[in-house]
Amino acid sequence: MRKIVLAAAIAGAALSLAACSEKTEDATSEAADSAMADAQANLDAAGDAVESAAAEASDAASDAASDVAAGASDVAADASAAATDAAR
Repeated sequence: MRKIVLAAAIAGAALSLAACSEKTEDATSEAADSAMADAQANLDAAGDAVESAAAEASDAASDAASDVAAGASDVAADASAAATDAAR
């Protein structure tokens, strides 16, 4: 009788450990999935920030080039007007 009770207790303990282990495995898997989702979201946000910064830098460079071209055009017009006045 003692052997049957002992065997039942051992079997019950083994089953409870197996169930506990399965719960732990599920929780670990869920935590890993959550961490992966967070990492992906952070990566997407970083990519968007880089794209935005690149677009702003491109716009600033384009604006600067336009300003330089306009300034050069003004200088050329002033030089032409000065040459015309000097020729008179």
